[in-house]
Amino acid sequence: MTELGLPDTILACLFDLDGVVTKTAVVHAAAWKEAFDQFLHGYEGERARPFDAVTEYDEYVDGRPRADGVRSFLRSRGIELPEGVPDDPPDVHTVHGLGNRKNELLLEKIRTEGVEAYDGTLRYLEAVRARGLRTAIVSSSANCRDVLRSIGAEHLFDVRIDGVAPRARRGPAPPRPPPWRPAPAPGGGGPGAPAVFEDALAGMDAGRAGRFGYVVGVDRVGQRDALYTHGADVVVKDLAELGGKG
Repeated sequence: MTELGLPDTILACLFDLDGVVTKTAVVHAAAWKEAFDQFLHGYEGERARPFDAVTEYDEYVDGRPRADGVRSFLRSRGIELPEGVPDDPPDVHTVHGLGNRKNELLLEKIRTEGVEAYDGTLRYLEAVRARGLRTAIVSSSANCRDVLRSIGAEHLFDVRIDGVAPRARRGPAPPRPPPWRPAPAPGGGGPGAPAVFEDALAGMDAGRAGRFGYVVGVDRVGQRDALYTHGADVVVKDLAELGGKG
């Protein structure tokens, strides 16, 4: 399947939403920064240091369910919060409250700034489907369907695995890896195992641990070496580099 840049054994493709299909990763990072910086304002010293929307976002938040991102980052600063409950108000100082504050900020940014898709990814998706491969969209976000609808891309995916569906099926998602790891991987890495397209380091880890057929790292922020270190088989800046034009 050289025209798609994939091994011939690949029968399905799993695409991460933020950073691979849409340009919302930077919006997520900005929402996390605003939420965390507001929260950290009440602390002193190293704990009060502003959230780094590049390095700390990649390390602690990107590719994780929302509450897991809160836990992971706060743990790195030596801060503990009560868990609370999933519908905690965004002004409550709990894990879920802080996560809901981030989501409130994210939705506002999406409403005011809109959502953009990566044209190279959309063209690649069309080529993948034209060659008969199955496709799935994978995201830790509960807003996945709304984002897909906003860019008119819902029809490009046979399966949606996101921050809503996993909870409905199995209860809270585990901290690591991201929710898409439990997606069926026929053969456990053998013939027919899906290819994974991810930009998050946590996604690379899950792709390697899940023994998927091929792991494509999409480097949007200059972390090529890190993506390879975390398990990518190949790293590209845009999926157009893989082919799929004809």
